[in-house]
Amino acid sequence: MNALSESKKPLDTRTYAISELAREFGVTPRALRFYEDKGLLSPDRDGMNRVYSNRDRARLKLILSGRKVGFSLNDIREILDLYDLGDNQRSQLRAAYKKHKQQIEVLNQQRLEIDEALDALHKGVSWLESKLDTIGPSENESEAARAYDAVARKSFETEED
Repeated sequence: MNALSESKKPLDTRTYAISELAREFGVTPRALRFYEDKGLLSPDRDGMNRVYSNRDRARLKLILSGRKVGFSLNDIREILDLYDLGDNQRSQLRAAYKKHKQQIEVLNQQRLEIDEALDALHKGVSWLESKLDTIGPSENESEAARAYDAVARKSFETEED
């Protein structure tokens, strides 16, 4: 089927090759095969080729969104598996809401830990700088610095030629 007739199909019956979805979402075909192996995507087959439906495309979008905010593949699977329960997606929406709230708490805790680590590192750098300033450079350090500068200048001059 050519691209022109493919584009005239209604959206719900459009199909995608693995390379199309990979390109559209900025992932590798290997990533799509990985999600298939994990049971998150279920493309049809046309001989040896995978044929992704609009449903697969929507699932991929949700998978990548979930991964971006730090959901595990199991969390994503739980949400995706609730889609077809026939309850107007109520169970899926509740599960997604719960997981989103939990992830907000996890990320807020990580932010606190990162802020504490950055504070400790800044204090460490300040302490180290003050110690280095009081000690001053050793003869070997000065000599090594001059040698490095000479090599760097020579390398730079060679690159310009």
